[in-house]
Amino acid sequence: MPKEYSRGQRVAGQIHRELANLIQMEIKDPRVGFVSLTDVELTPDYAHAKVFFTTLGGAGSVPGILEGLQRASGFLRRELGKRIHIHTLPELHFHYDKSLEEGSRLSQLIERAVREDEARARAPDETAED
Repeated sequence: MPKEYSRGQRVAGQIHRELANLIQMEIKDPRVGFVSLTDVELTPDYAHAKVFFTTLGGAGSVPGILEGLQRASGFLRRELGKRIHIHTLPELHFHYDKSLEEGSRLSQLIERAVREDEARARAPDETAED
């Protein structure tokens, strides 16, 4: 059975696609460079949209990117209004998404634990000799 999506989820998906395209093709601010949008969350009344992003530059470049995105938010909202025809165009709020960094950190911890377990399994059991 296909999954049902609410209108809000469909609108959020459309906003996500359009914003990703606008940021990539239209924003000339060098601070905004390599940005990927990870999610868009809309309030039920469509008045506000939380736009989550990540970057290849790491957490150190986030303040500059955030400033560039906030500065371009008026332009992005206006262009979004030309592409998406809904009664209320949401105010855009940008948030850095740390989940990819956390996932990478957890993967490294798991890999390290597996290597340590393998090293222990290869080492002779010192307690068996007693």
